[in-house]
Amino acid sequence: MQETLIHPPRTIMEVFKMLPEGTLAEVIDNTLYMSPTPITIHQRILRKLSTEIDSFLTENNLGELFFAPFDVFLDEKSNAVQPDILVVLNESKHIIDESSTIHGVPDFIIEILSPGNKKHDLVTKKELYERFGVKEYWVIDPVEKEATGFSLANQRYSEFFKGKGEIKSRLLNKSFSF
Repeated sequence: MQETLIHPPRTIMEVFKMLPEGTLAEVIDNTLYMSPTPITIHQRILRKLSTEIDSFLTENNLGELFFAPFDVFLDEKSNAVQPDILVVLNESKHIIDESSTIHGVPDFIIEILSPGNKKHDLVTKKELYERFGVKEYWVIDPVEKEATGFSLANQRYSEFFKGKGEIKSRLLNKSFSF
């Protein structure tokens, strides 16, 4: 994020780019959303899944994992998000800007629900990720330890998994526990 102020910001994306590094904020359809710091259980699930998925990706040379806060510019004008976990497979590595962030659509995203924002992840971000073509999207309820997986087919998400304490990725052909 954080760009030098040359002129007063004229767009929400310009405001977003001026926020201090590490600010938990996203722009979805030109609306700025700010988030509180994640709770303890959120961080534990994030750590466990990040470790398991990253080890699997590295051992099998499949791609790369990133986690929040890390900006993902789905487009350059009106949509920048900070998924809890995202995976860029080798065939999509061109979207990784080595000097910056992600500019394009990740293959796999996990969002861990926080108190008070369930609709944001279950509706707003799900619709956004579907529209931009994220191949696999997971939503995890940390309190219930429940994971719901959505897979993209014909530009629409369909729920393919709902379970406790694990995700079963179709895209990665692997299960991960949390």
